[in-house]
Amino acid sequence: MRHYIEERALELGSFIIENRTTVRAAAQNFGISKSTVHKDVTERLAKLDPHMAGQVKRILDENKAERHIRGGEATRQKYSRDSRKVG
Repeated sequence: MRHYIEERALELGSFIIENRTTVRAAAQNFGISKSTVHKDVTERLAKLDPHMAGQVKRILDENKAERHIRGGEATRQKYSRDSRKVG
């Protein structure tokens, strides 16, 4: 594995742990795709730092469990804004 990829995987892991953020937010912050973030923190990070990979996995699992709540909240806000518009 190339050095910059290892470094990126470690930086992503630290970012997700420190900010308790989602894969999408990490991808946006680093300017890379969600697929790359996911591969870095699930496959590559596990080989580089298994302890950090476990912490990241717990955060991602928590985000996944809460995903339906966040999605519902975004939809509610979207339609509450639309209801204020007058035809």
